[in-house]
Amino acid sequence: MKRYYYLIGIQFLGFRYHGWQKQPKLKTIHERIDKTLKFILGDVKFKTLGASRTDAMVSALEAGVELFIDETPIENTEDFLKLLNVNLPSDIKAISIAQVNKKFNIIQDVDFKEYRYLFSFPSKNHPFCSAFMANFQSPLDIEIMKEGARLFEGRHYFRSYCARPSEQTDFEREVFLCELIPNTEFTASFFPEKSYILKVSGKGFMRYQVRLMMGALVLLGKGEIDLDFIKNSLKPGSEQLVRYIAPASGLHLHKLSFDFQKSK
Repeated sequence: MKRYYYLIGIQFLGFRYHGWQKQPKLKTIHERIDKTLKFILGDVKFKTLGASRTDAMVSALEAGVELFIDETPIENTEDFLKLLNVNLPSDIKAISIAQVNKKFNIIQDVDFKEYRYLFSFPSKNHPFCSAFMANFQSPLDIEIMKEGARLFEGRHYFRSYCARPSEQTDFEREVFLCELIPNTEFTASFFPEKSYILKVSGKGFMRYQVRLMMGALVLLGKGEIDLDFIKNSLKPGSEQLVRYIAPASGLHLHKLSFDFQKSK
């Protein structure tokens, strides 16, 4: 049996979804994509695999799904992309499609992922912001939060920044970049005058890792923990608990890059 392989780039607003992964009786990104593909492809056998399992209410500017089709190739990828977008919900968009070879692995061939966390403080935001910007209604020391963010860069032990790990979870991860900057990229008439972005990039992240990192920075900005807490939490064998997980709606997968040399 001949099989054909395609990489589809997607964007989505995750505010009304229960994350990426399919779950019984719940609306998820993966479930909606598969439902749309089933409608388009009819009786053609296919399956899909995503590059990232985003949490409920998390969005993406660049995400990816690999499409495996048995026996019947896509004749015109440009027309297929248009047809896919006509039938997808308005808060999910296919932005690209390309055929890949059978050696390509959408999970193992990720070069890096960049997440961004958009937030403001201390005044309450306009309700329209709630889909993609977190709001902390207390004073925050942004300068010390910037110092704290830099502590996450490099290879560290991230057990304190992972929820519900398995016995096989490797807690040693490398963060390529972690910085907190003023938001000048995302604008809208209803946005607050000032807002901020936490940029985090690495090859892979554990469940809730970025949200727990952001949670620690919020606690730092409020004066409830200090820089030494973060330093100690990243030491091998640390069992310190970060007791605050930042809200999901401020987080989005900003960039997803693949190393196509691996599959040549």
